[in-house]
Amino acid sequence: MARRTPYTKVLKDNQIREEHIKGMGDVLFKGFQCLNSKCENFLFVRKNEICDEFEFECPMCNFFFKSGEETKFYDYKLQHTVEDRIIEKGEFTILHDDYIREAQEYKYCIVCNTIKPSHLFDRHSARISGRQGECRLCKGIYNSIKNQSRISDQHREAAQKRRMYLDLSGQHKIDSKVIHERFGHKCFKCGKDLSNVPSATERPLDHTLPVYYLFPLDTDNATLLCRDHNGEKSGKWPSQYYNSEELKKLAIITGIDYDTLQGEPFYNPQAIENLKNSDVVDALLTKYSAYMDEIIKLRNRLLREIKFDFFEYSKIISPIHIQRANELILNQH
Repeated sequence: MARRTPYTKVLKDNQIREEHIKGMGDVLFKGFQCLNSKCENFLFVRKNEICDEFEFECPMCNFFFKSGEETKFYDYKLQHTVEDRIIEKGEFTILHDDYIREAQEYKYCIVCNTIKPSHLFDRHSARISGRQGECRLCKGIYNSIKNQSRISDQHREAAQKRRMYLDLSGQHKIDSKVIHERFGHKCFKCGKDLSNVPSATERPLDHTLPVYYLFPLDTDNATLLCRDHNGEKSGKWPSQYYNSEELKKLAIITGIDYDTLQGEPFYNPQAIENLKNSDVVDALLTKYSAYMDEIIKLRNRLLREIKFDFFEYSKIISPIHIQRANELILNQH
């Protein structure tokens, strides 16, 4: 379908912009909990105020953070268990410089007025912060309004379509921890370290064999990718995205046969077999009756690509739906 004209303008009225947000579009903060174990305060300190020589105070408990100083948590003795002697004694401390250095960056979204981790803002090289002023969530909603590309009904339809495909592929248990460990907590495509990425959307699990071909997302059919490469891979058969060396490695990691990965796409035989069951087909039609267009698209695709028509196995489908589906096929020729 042709894209709608981009020549639109969003006119904003009654926009909320709190005083503490004004001028904060490019200000980066370091966010961290107070090192005083009795204090539950979470601090946000402007990044440009943390230099080599820093000193600032927790406003809740008056604990001081100061460069070059450290906080003690316990005394220790390193014991040689065989010879029953103490090898070393000391104090377990955390250097304030190290603690602040590892703290995550945050910034304010100028639209929703909330402070969020900086990785939730798209990159923008022209801005001082290197990030957009609005977070990805607000940017996505804004674009959906401006471009009229993703209205609420379309979001619901997309969600239902995904549920329908998952139902067809079969519900399977998935152990994310096992998958992350299997791939060494790194994006399989680029090797990006995802071990400390807090958001699951930044370390998504990809269908190794795509759900488009009715394969389930389970522990054995999942590849760990970063957000960018997951978007690139989406819907593609492995041989359409990975090179031969990557396919060989993927076969070892996942246990999926190399010939399957490097070969031509095919539909999940088990899913097709399920669609030969009248009860399964009628349950599918009933559950997703409000999204009949998506069911028809799937039926016509299977009929076109593998000569399989699951409408033939239904005991309840109206001839009207079959006629409409067939007319769509004729109109495409």
